[in-house]
Amino acid sequence: MKTTQHYQVLSSLLLYPEPELIAELPALANAIAHSPALHAPLLPLFAYLSDGALIDLQQNYVMTFDRNPSHSLHLFEHIHGESRDRGQAMVDLMEEYKKHGLHMTGDDLPDFVPLFLEFLSQQTTEEAARLLSDAVHVLAHIGRKLAANGSAYAGVFTVLEHLSPVAAEELSEPPVRDMDEALETFGPGMDGVEPLLKPTGAPGTHPINFYPRTARAAASV
Repeated sequence: MKTTQHYQVLSSLLLYPEPELIAELPALANAIAHSPALHAPLLPLFAYLSDGALIDLQQNYVMTFDRNPSHSLHLFEHIHGESRDRGQAMVDLMEEYKKHGLHMTGDDLPDFVPLFLEFLSQQTTEEAARLLSDAVHVLAHIGRKLAANGSAYAGVFTVLEHLSPVAAEELSEPPVRDMDEALETFGPGMDGVEPLLKPTGAPGTHPINFYPRTARAAASV
């Protein structure tokens, strides 16, 4: 097993439950069975996904991640809400993906957690750890919200905290709006591209912003 392949397991577990995912659960569990620190926190999620009726799993997934902004699987939504800062942060993250040879396909936004974890699985151990250490504060924030609501999905984020070389810090919460509301507010441009994804400056000229500006300013004082 590739050293960073556990990120691919975690990515899969956070995807919308489809029959293919359910069928793959034994293989996913086996891929991390050699590491109790990774496997044990995920046992409740494996049990939940294995034992539940598919329609119930799918409905709960939508209610957990799509209908509850505090559990959103979009990283920057927890930092920037739907502000323009989020747009630049996503542009920068896409540039990071491209720099490492990953070109996005499909409809997912670049800050979608399963996509980010899939990206980590393709990196060296050192590079994956560096990128995770930047994002772990947001990931841990999501995990705490899930755990407080008794969700088995919290185990994925417990594992990510364990893998991170730095301890997660508390995250201040911006006003998070529903994505549909954001699209109604900003709407697509004439070219059909959402303004949230348009660069406000030259791509790649800023570090990926996993922190609110207020937190960075306070840290620099």
